[in-house]
Amino acid sequence: MAETAHKEGGASCPMDFILRMLMGPWTTYIVYNLRTFGPQRFGELKRRMGGVSAKMLTERLRTLEGAGLVSREYEPTIPPKVTYSLTERGHELDGVLGTLADVAMRWQAEDAAARTLKAAE
Repeated sequence: MAETAHKEGGASCPMDFILRMLMGPWTTYIVYNLRTFGPQRFGELKRRMGGVSAKMLTERLRTLEGAGLVSREYEPTIPPKVTYSLTERGHELDGVLGTLADVAMRWQAEDAAARTLKAAE
């Protein structure tokens, strides 16, 4: 019966949920950064992701927290210390993100080599 849901697609399809969540702006990059560099404070994460606004990063982190992929740890210090990390559920994406990173690095190298060849012509 679960197989039927996969074939039908739509909102009941498990892939629909995960792809919609991960395809949000900056979302996959946030998960990748937390996976690669471990728990991070907001400012550190924002610096690593050059170009994302504080508003967008906050929105995406809240979405990921709501989906159970990211954990937010608050310490009531002055200034407050908030640290974000992947949950166990978030770490379930490690293999997929590792494979995606490998492909990205290979494509980047291939594209650079192609540009070099083109420039030499």
